[in-house]
Amino acid sequence: MNVNPEALRRELMDHGLSRDELDPNPIKQFQQWYGLTLGTDLPEPNGMTLCTADAQGRPSARTVLLKLYDERGFVFFTNYESRKSKEIEQNPCVALLFPWVALARQIQITGRAERIPTAESLKYFATRARGSQIGAWSSPQSQVISSRSLLESKVAEIAQKFSQGEIPLPAFWGGYRVVPEMIEFWQGRESRLHDRFRYVREGTDQWRIERLAP
Repeated sequence: MNVNPEALRRELMDHGLSRDELDPNPIKQFQQWYGLTLGTDLPEPNGMTLCTADAQGRPSARTVLLKLYDERGFVFFTNYESRKSKEIEQNPCVALLFPWVALARQIQITGRAERIPTAESLKYFATRARGSQIGAWSSPQSQVISSRSLLESKVAEIAQKFSQGEIPLPAFWGGYRVVPEMIEFWQGRESRLHDRFRYVREGTDQWRIERLAP
């Protein structure tokens, strides 16, 4: 049975976060926090806010889903012709935020987004539900459309086109990996005296850990 978020929130706020309990590797520290969150009743704990900016520095934000992560970074999937993708191609510096407000926790990640190899995107695409695969083909993401019926007609057209056999990976769809340069773990505490620790990359696999004032 999953853990009640309210009870866990109180426990985490009372305990706080200390330097001694942090893993030297921020990915392993992320794994600890993320694993705990998966054991709660929170809806879509893999939801993360992705912030991008265009070449002029104008920002935009939206929620995407974390699908993969490892020592190389954090992966999400999208239409390569969407607004987020166009902004990433102009300016690959991005930020991610896991807003686990119900647990009084946040994780902020900044780094550079890069396309993952097509083979990796194909491997993930093959695991998606057929409806989601059809949706990826059907939606001209971020473009203006006149009505929902137009979108539904496109879905019907694609469903008919690929009615037999497997649905191929669209050339315009795939994953981005955010290669982290900074990862901050934020633990809420009473009286707004929160615990904040920031990992800053130094070299290929070395990290400096700093405590930040709330």
